[in-house]
Amino acid sequence: MKKTVVLSIRGRQQYPQQEPEVIELVTDGTMEFVSGGWEITYEESALTGLEGVTTTFRVEPGKVTLKRKGALNSTMVFQEGVSHDSLYQMPFGALMLTVKATSVFFDILPDGGVIDLSYNINIENTEAGVIDYHLDIRTKE
Repeated sequence: MKKTVVLSIRGRQQYPQQEPEVIELVTDGTMEFVSGGWEITYEESALTGLEGVTTTFRVEPGKVTLKRKGALNSTMVFQEGVSHDSLYQMPFGALMLTVKATSVFFDILPDGGVIDLSYNINIENTEAGVIDYHLDIRTKE
C-alpha cells in the first residue's frame, strides 16, 4: 500500500579544492513496499536544480538504487565497496558516472525510516568528489 510521507533530505557534495556544498530539502513523497523492497519517491524542485525530475530510492537487502526520470535520467546503484557505472542522461548530452559507496545504511519500517549514503563519484573516469545523502522518512499523519 502506497503511503504519503514527508522527506527531510540533506545532501553534501565535496569536490576537490572546493568548499562543501550542502542542500537541504523537506518535501512530500510516497513510500511503498514493492517486490521485496521499499520505494521512496518524490518530485525534485528548483531548489535542487532538478525541476521536472522524479526521484526514487529503492531500498532492498544489500543495496540502494537511486533512479531519476524526466528532464534527467539515471540509475545509480549503491553497494558498499562496489563500483557501479551509470549513464547520466541530460537534455544536452550524457555522461558516464561511476559511483562507489563507502557507506550504505538504511532502516526502513512501514511508518518511515532513514537512508544514509556516502559515496565517491567519478565523471568520465575522472575523480569528481564525495557525496553524502541523509534521508529521513516519516509517514504523514
